[in-house]
Amino acid sequence: MSDLLRTPDRRVCERCGRVERYDGGVWRADRLGEVYCIHEWDIDGTFVPIESESAAAAEKC
Repeated sequence: MSDLLRTPDRRVCERCGRVERYDGGVWRADRLGEVYCIHEWDIDGTFVPIESESAAAAEKC
């Protein structure tokens, strides 16, 4: 049994509202924010990057 590494697929800047999606190995902007913003991404601890293989199988059912 092995664990799966998940990656986020979307992120939003809490300061300027920039929205990006992860597509083909790169982040692409869906909505632009401020040019000179030092982005503060919405990382709040709810995203779990490591998922057990049994939990992933249970989601598919």
